Amino acid sequence: MLSGGSVWGTLLALSCALKLSLTQDEHMNNALRLMSETPLIDGHNDLPWQLRMKFNNQLNKVDLYTLNNTHTNIPKIREGRLAAQFWAAYVPCDTQYKDAARQTLEQIDVIHRMCMKYPEAFMFATSSKDIVDAFSQNRTASLIGVEGGHSLDSSLGTLRTMYHLGVRYLTLTHSCNTPWADNWLVDSGAEPSQHNGLSEFGKQLIFEMNRIGMLIDLAHVSEKVMNQVLDLSKAPVIFSHSSAYAVCPHKRNVPDDVLRKVQNKRGIVMVNFYNDYVTCSNTANLSQVADHFDHIKNVAGHSIIGFGGDYDGVGRVPGGLEDVSKYPALVAELLRRGWTDAEVKAALGDNLLRVFREVERVRDSLNDTTPDDLPIPYEEVKNDCRTSYGYPVPNPDSAGRILSLSPLALVLTLTLSSLLSWSL
Repeated sequence: MLSGGSVWGTLLALSCALKLSLTQDEHMNNALRLMSETPLIDGHNDLPWQLRMKFNNQLNKVDLYTLNNTHTNIPKIREGRLAAQFWAAYVPCDTQYKDAARQTLEQIDVIHRMCMKYPEAFMFATSSKDIVDAFSQNRTASLIGVEGGHSLDSSLGTLRTMYHLGVRYLTLTHSCNTPWADNWLVDSGAEPSQHNGLSEFGKQLIFEMNRIGMLIDLAHVSEKVMNQVLDLSKAPVIFSHSSAYAVCPHKRNVPDDVLRKVQNKRGIVMVNFYNDYVTCSNTANLSQVADHFDHIKNVAGHSIIGFGGDYDGVGRVPGGLEDVSKYPALVAELLRRGWTDAEVKAALGDNLLRVFREVERVRDSLNDTTPDDLPIPYEEVKNDCRTSYGYPVPNPDSAGRILSLSPLALVLTLTLSSLLSWSL
């Protein structure tokens, strides 16, 4: 038989547990309410790469309602209230100087076809207005981001063509230098700097992205490139999937001084969920992801924060954030930590919409500016897989081919020419 004290102790424990449960339910209910009012926009998801690796982009062999070996499928998207997604058109660095452009076009194509196959779930989007329209239709706005400047093959024409195909951000590098920009591995010492940040062509590219209305993504670049672009760009910039360096000192994350510059530029840092960038270890949990949100807010304000899960592009994700269905739990955690409704709405989507609209405004202000058609110098991209058509070449023949003579033939030709001149 329980004593009076034991009974009261048991009742008190049950009361506390019930109160905690009710509080958790309240935070989750508020999270779902806010997510019904403001679109959750995620900056980076690699489902298209999973479609290539698992099915070679054969969508006829895929059912996104039943696909169960990825972080992302349509039921999980709906459970997670994912209102807008930048799908990554990613190809690896070892395609650089080979077939990166072709493979990137194929990734762009599979995103288009995914939207066509599931029109009830996805709406292809290319503007801030499209995101809002898709949200009102209860469909996921589907945007494209090209992850890695190597996909351009150092061509402004390719940049513009990808924009016409619906691409709305370019990550300037992946984990490799391009012929015009240094990547984050330079800061780790794993790769040498080739350009001290951006080359002159890299700076051209920034202005052309401003002109056409392409969001500039600084995830994966070196710190020098971050600072140069923040100084050069006429429009706000994004980090589509990066976290806070002060919380986890990984070179893929954003240092505090850069966070403050992003704030001054009115840009956005979309927090990555990859364990290695959350805790700098193999394990992490939802609360530790929220620590990054708190830190960025404390350093640079809530107006620069967004979500950039990196789902289906990483092998390790935090406990409590196992797939895209779990976003509401993270929103509830922010509310539990005292975030206001306005701050949560800003992080959900209002910040990204503001950035996108400003990028569109800058584009419109540059309508009278002609496209930049100055190509990258050939010596900066010369390799065995690249031709030189269009570049100035010495002594072309009538067909545009270069006249080439062996050293012996050249000596004989010059000798004969000299003899003929002497005889005359």
